[in-house]
Amino acid sequence: MNHNPISDAVQFLLQPGWTTAIFWLLLLSSIAVAVYVYRTMPAQRTIEHVSNWAFRLLIGCMWWQQTLWKLPPFYTDHPGQPFGETGLAYWMTVMGRSAAIPLQADFVNNIVLPNFYLFAPMVYALEVLTAVSLILGIFLRFWGLIGALQILNLWLGLYNAEGEWPWTYFFLLVLQLIFAVHHYGRSLGLDALIVARWKGRRSLIGILAAEAT
Repeated sequence: MNHNPISDAVQFLLQPGWTTAIFWLLLLSSIAVAVYVYRTMPAQRTIEHVSNWAFRLLIGCMWWQQTLWKLPPFYTDHPGQPFGETGLAYWMTVMGRSAAIPLQADFVNNIVLPNFYLFAPMVYALEVLTAVSLILGIFLRFWGLIGALQILNLWLGLYNAEGEWPWTYFFLLVLQLIFAVHHYGRSLGLDALIVARWKGRRSLIGILAAEAT
């Protein structure tokens, strides 16, 4: 049977494993935060805020899904295969030969791949934290920019890869920047609660909260 969006979504939501349990916890937490903010902050009761929450939640789910094929400790979903033929190592290898900028290709080939198990945890952690930020709407301005930098790396690194459409990554880059610039975390997210508590306070925490959300 051919894949379709419904079957793919069901498989993603119900596949066995610890990652699914964590995802459901994040999903239910996002809904709980949204409901709480909606009920306690009248200004949040608009189509705009509800739409912003739905959009960032969906993209956050996409980020989470993309961590599932690069799980530690091997950072691949086929650990039995030779190194470099599957998972994160494979795509780093592709990046090393298809990057738009030679300097990026040299960095991947000469520094990243020889030290794969130093860089792989960083890549995985950044993607997980970006997903969590989007799903919960926390420190979204900061993590929106971090996500944009990750997508920028993919856009340039896979620009000449066979079968890849560079505009896909460019559109994701634009989305991440929109989330950051327009404070999507302040729409039915934890950022709305953080801002309500710390906005206007001339303290280090207040300043950091204003900038990161």
